[in-house]
Amino acid sequence: MKKDHRIAHGAQQAREEVSLPEVGPRLRALRKMYGFSQRELAKRAGVTNGTISLIEQERISPSIGSLKRVLDGFPISFTDFLTVDLQPKRPVFYERKDLKEIAGGAPISFKLVGKDTSDRSIQMMHERYEPGADTGEEMLSHMGEETGIVVSGEIVLTVGGETRVLGPGEAYYFDSRLPHRFRNLGQAECVIISACTPPSF
Repeated sequence: MKKDHRIAHGAQQAREEVSLPEVGPRLRALRKMYGFSQRELAKRAGVTNGTISLIEQERISPSIGSLKRVLDGFPISFTDFLTVDLQPKRPVFYERKDLKEIAGGAPISFKLVGKDTSDRSIQMMHERYEPGADTGEEMLSHMGEETGIVVSGEIVLTVGGETRVLGPGEAYYFDSRLPHRFRNLGQAECVIISACTPPSF
């Protein structure tokens, strides 16, 4: 029984001593992203700032247990630390000209943040409805959820059997499988910032 305990303990120790690739550069990049100095991170994690420095310089290879302790100084999990791409492959910021028009522009304009939503979880849009604009008598329906905030003007939104006029500062959130329709029955343009998950366009 004691022998089995020693074997199990040895296996656990071996797992903890496994060398983790690129820990130093990743830790340095993450620390700078959060704006922490080595001293501040050390204080948050309960280790010496010398430990942080040695790890970042790859002069020591921390055990899994030691690295977990250092990562306690961040709002990030151990798994995310090893897998999150710290250098995004997609653009992070978009100028007005970078938004993709997907509804023609008049009388309804849907401008999409990002030109490709194929591997995204969220679809974000800048919507504009001219007076009299209507998404159509045939109600829309698709998988997912959508939400939005009216920035200016008014929109008549029908979801299922409910209809309401929404003005600036008012919002909606509903299951997109429910039949829905947007109409601008007012005299001014209506602007909405919306999001949908998963993307429907």
